Formats: sequence, C-alpha cells, structure tokens
Amino acid sequence: MNMPRPLPPSLHRERTRHGQVVYYVRRKHGPRIRIRAEFGAPEFFEEYRAALTADPATIATKGPRPGTIEWAIKCYMASSAWASLSVATRGARDCVFRQIVATSGDKMLSQVSQRTIIGGREKRAKTPHSANNYLKAMRGLFGWASGDGGLVKVNPTLGVKLLKGANDADGFHTWTEAEVARFEEAWPLGTRERLALDILLYTGLRRGDAARLGRQHVCDGLISIRTEKTGEVVSLPMLEPLARSIAATKTGDLTFLITERGAPFAKESFGNWFKKACVKAKVPGTAHGLRKAGATRAAENGATERELMALFGWNTGKMAVHYTKAASQKRLAQEAAQLLLPQRTQNKTARTSRPGAGASAKNR
Repeated sequence: MNMPRPLPPSLHRERTRHGQVVYYVRRKHGPRIRIRAEFGAPEFFEEYRAALTADPATIATKGPRPGTIEWAIKCYMASSAWASLSVATRGARDCVFRQIVATSGDKMLSQVSQRTIIGGREKRAKTPHSANNYLKAMRGLFGWASGDGGLVKVNPTLGVKLLKGANDADGFHTWTEAEVARFEEAWPLGTRERLALDILLYTGLRRGDAARLGRQHVCDGLISIRTEKTGEVVSLPMLEPLARSIAATKTGDLTFLITERGAPFAKESFGNWFKKACVKAKVPGTAHGLRKAGATRAAENGATERELMALFGWNTGKMAVHYTKAASQKRLAQEAAQLLLPQRTQNKTARTSRPGAGASAKNR
C-alpha cells in the first residue's frame, strides 16, 4: 500500500543518519511521536490516528508506542477519571495494569475484543477475586477509552460478568455466630488476634481501615475515620466489647493493631496474618467476611438501609438493600412457617384473616 502524497496532516517523513526512513507525528511545536509499525500497514494508520488524539502532556519522547495497550494505560492513568478513584482502588488496578503491560503491553488496543477480556478473566478463574479485580480494572480502562478518552469506539468489557466467589454466592464467606464463638475461644481476650476480630466485627471497617485505626481516631467515646476506599467519614460509638479488648491488649502508638515487632500492619500483610489466625482457629473466614457478618447482624437486629450506609461507609444503598432484604426475608419466613402446619395444629398466635379478607369467620 503506497503512502498518499502529500502526507496526512502532522505526519512527517525523515531519513536517519543510518539511511533508515522513519515516520513520526508532530502537531505544531509539540513532541515527536514515532510511528513504529511497518510503512503502509493497517497498524501504521492505527498508530497515526492514536498519535493525533494523544494528549501532549502524557507523551514522552521515549514512551510506549501510541495505540498500544501500554500507551492507553498510561493515558488513562493521567486522566481525571483515574484521579477521581480512591487511593485503594488505584493501587489495586495499578497492580493489574503492571501485569498486563508485562505480558501484552505492546499489543494494539484495537485488537482487544470481548473474547480477549473473557480470556483474561478465565485465565484467572481459579482465584475469582483476582479475576474480578482484572475485569474491574479493564472496565475502568475501556470505559474511559470509549468515552472521554476517545481511543476506541466499542467497549469490549460490556456484557462480561464478574465471577462468583469460591466461598458463597456473594463472594467472601460470611462468618456465622458459631464461627465467631470458635475464634474467640481459640484467641482469648488480650491477644492481638482477638483484638483484630473485635475491631473488624464491632466497627464494620474494611481491613485497610481496621489496620490503621488508632487512638487518634477516638474522641469522647466516638470513633471517626475517613475510609480509604470511598473517602467517606464513618462515625460510630466505641462499643463496650471493643473497648474491653483494646484495654486488655498491647497496642501501638498510632495503630491499635501491631506486628510482633511493634510496627503498624500494611493492609496486605494484615489480611494474610489474620487469615493464618483463622486457619489456626479452624474457622473458614477472612477479614472481609467479618464485615459481612457485622452487616448481617445489624440488619437482622433491625438496622435500616440509611443506618447501614452510615455505619459501613457505603456511598449508595445497593449493599444496604442487599442486607436488609435478606434479613426481611428471614423474618418473614420464620413468621410464615406456622402457616405450613395443618390448621388444627397451628400455634394459637398464628395470624388469622382480617374481617372482609377471604372467607368469613362463620365459614371458617
């Protein structure tokens, strides 16, 4: 395929001192973006179009090739969409992107299809949490690239579903009351493991927030902490079981939970350490499962959706509705169970028809 003459706008041809002909895009006095694909090939024009739409502030003279996955990720991470994410979300997605760049960073963005996204998810299917983290990261990337980024016309992540967790239908296993009791028996009051359980259970904090919770977050019996994931400030009273646990345990200066060396936990190391404590207690749980247990307990005790949102720092009512709905179904099932019995053996307190609703009392 011959290159049209004159050259397309902003495309320049140059011969190096070694006699090699190279092409690059330069808009006005902006940076030079080298086109590395073979002259005249379809990939050549993909790189050319990508270079034209690139933000000059994100272009380095020796950066990734325009139009590639690595280049798209770099543009995305320089956008306001990336900046609006929480620190925790950016950290998680950055790990995913580094893996993708290492294995497929030089591939063209236009070659990524829905089949490619599904293949990446299935490659990680043995660990559903990792597979879902991958899919969420790609949703963010292509949601921006097909929208404000203007890098692709079709979002290949649309229609690709998250995997269900290996533990239960909702992902992480929700602790039962029996499992909580078993853990408390294995790790009595005064141990660091017991303090970790009490912080997670009686505050509803995520593991990262639980690991950095300290005395500076407590004033006049009230805990106030800005959550890492959503940026919401959660305020809740210091419950008596948690206060007893803190008083009985050796804590740090800045964080209640500390390592054997007396240093604060990093989020990841705290999760791994607590998981080992669960294994020793013969409990099939995790730190996040305790958060779910707390939400379940609160909902079953009558907490409203707004109360759950305030307690657990949720920005929307989606998760709160999930727990209140489950608790409501449980109560209704218990109340309705008597109606399965023959009428003559039903509990005397079973509900009866209201006047005018159904058969009359005389007919009954």
